Amino acid sequence: MKQKIITRTVWVLSMVSLFADVASEMLYPVMPVYLKSIGFSVLLIGVLEGMAEATAGLSKGYFGKLSDSKGVRLPFVRWGYLLAAISKPLLALSTYPLWVFGARTLDRLGKGVRTGARDALLSEEATPQTKARVFGLHRSMDTLGAVLGPALALVYLYYAPGQYQPLFFIAFVPGLVAVGLIYLLREKKKPAAPQGSSRYNFLSFMHYWAQSPALYRRLVTGLLLFALFNSSDFFLLLRMKEAGLDDTQVIGVYIFYNLVYALFSYPLGIAADKWGLKKVLLTGIGLFAVVYAGMAVAQHLWLFLVLFFLYGMYAAATEGISKAWITNICAPRDTATAVGTYTAFQSIATLLASSLAGFIWYRYGATAIFGLAAAMAVVVILYLAVAAREFPRESELS
Repeated sequence: MKQKIITRTVWVLSMVSLFADVASEMLYPVMPVYLKSIGFSVLLIGVLEGMAEATAGLSKGYFGKLSDSKGVRLPFVRWGYLLAAISKPLLALSTYPLWVFGARTLDRLGKGVRTGARDALLSEEATPQTKARVFGLHRSMDTLGAVLGPALALVYLYYAPGQYQPLFFIAFVPGLVAVGLIYLLREKKKPAAPQGSSRYNFLSFMHYWAQSPALYRRLVTGLLLFALFNSSDFFLLLRMKEAGLDDTQVIGVYIFYNLVYALFSYPLGIAADKWGLKKVLLTGIGLFAVVYAGMAVAQHLWLFLVLFFLYGMYAAATEGISKAWITNICAPRDTATAVGTYTAFQSIATLLASSLAGFIWYRYGATAIFGLAAAMAVVVILYLAVAAREFPRESELS
């Protein structure tokens, strides 16, 4: 009997991510405006986002390792999405800076709690030959939420301009739906991973780097080098504003990008399973290089639409496929730790990338940061083409 590729668990986790992302992305267009309206300076907003991303990054590694050590996934997934859901209305309950910092950090902590365990569940539902399409479907549904969320926010703000606080309570509803869907899942408890000590600190996941397969370290080194020059999408949106696009056009292009990302994630996952994870991922990074080179010179809406179409293709060809590749080359008992460690370092690299991009933009202009990122993407392609394989030898997993 032919094994089912997209299982019930994969569908439920994908729907969970869709509703959770609707909740998060509903607030994306209004968050900076709301924070400024309650007295946050641009500097304070930067500090807030930096602390939040650092919390998410470090907690991904810690809770991924903890999930492996306990041999369970669902409790981490439930708590992670619940914390994120609760944080939405909390943001609107008070404008006191410490309260806002706490609520925003709670949201990012939830992401850290759930990421490694959720991706391990997805990996356990697939074979090495089907992981790209499983992760691709999940990314597709997740990104569909990034289309619906901003669209719903635009509709709301059309009828209630400037009324930001009720939107945080509205976003709580899809967040709760996401949490409720998780209770449709069941898991069999797996044997806990053998540990030398039962005590952990927040950075204990870093020990995995030294113990991981050499192939994992080579792959993740290339991905992190890429992340160091892949700054926040905020700079892409800012570049469009600089070129003269109005707010509606900028948000419209952003929604268009997410729609392309959502539509192509699953088909490119199928292509990666058929033709090879490495080929599709490196092609995706190549598209990134083209997009960033184009962003350095683009001035017209039609060209931005072309570039963001290619940017959506890049995201669909890399985000889920990189995780599929990582889970193929680590031992099954270390899946959540491997993904958590990578995403932790990736979050830190992205934070550094955005800081570096801001400095370069300030000193040398937008052309410099986009040109540098495009050049480094080519370097990463050459490195991964030589250094990384899709599957380890059996001796490398022990």
